Amino acid sequence: MTRTDMPTSLDERTMLTTFLDYARATAVAKCADLAPEHGGAAPLPGSPLMTLGGLINHLRWVEYHWFQVIFLGEEDAGPWTDEDPDREMRLGAQTPVPELIAAYEAQSARYRRLVADTDLSATAKKPVRGGTHVSIGWILMHLIEETSRHNGHIDILREMADGAVGD
Repeated sequence: MTRTDMPTSLDERTMLTTFLDYARATAVAKCADLAPEHGGAAPLPGSPLMTLGGLINHLRWVEYHWFQVIFLGEEDAGPWTDEDPDREMRLGAQTPVPELIAAYEAQSARYRRLVADTDLSATAKKPVRGGTHVSIGWILMHLIEETSRHNGHIDILREMADGAVGD
C-alpha cells in the first residue's frame, strides 16, 4: 500500500479512507526494520503496556471492535476479558512485530472492502455511548483519530528503542 495523505478525489469517502489508510501505513512504517528485542520493550516508567507490539496489536483489535462488533453486530471474540481488559496490549508485547503487522494489514484489507461496499450513512447494529447507533462514516473518523493518536506513541517508542525517527 502506498503511504499518502493526498486523496485521489475530494469526496467524503475517498478523504476518509485515504486518511485512515495513511494513518495505518504510518503505524506500519514506524515499525519497519525494528530489531526483534524492541517489539515488546516497555521503556516508559509506569507504562508496562506501552510497547510497539502492544500498540500495533491494539490498533488491529480496535478496528475489529468497531467494524465487526459495533458496526456488523457480531459477537465479541476479542482477546480482552473482564479480568484483563488490556490483554491485546499484553499479547502484542509477546508476539513478533512482523507477525502483528501482517495480521493488521490483512484485516485492514478486509475492512477496506467492507467500507467500499457500504454507504457512509449506514448505521451500526450495536449502540455505543448513550445508546447512539453511529454511522460507518463516524467509525472511520474515529479510527483516523485513534490511529493517529497512537502513531505519536509509536513514534516516541521507536525513537527510544533505536533512535529511528520518521515522518
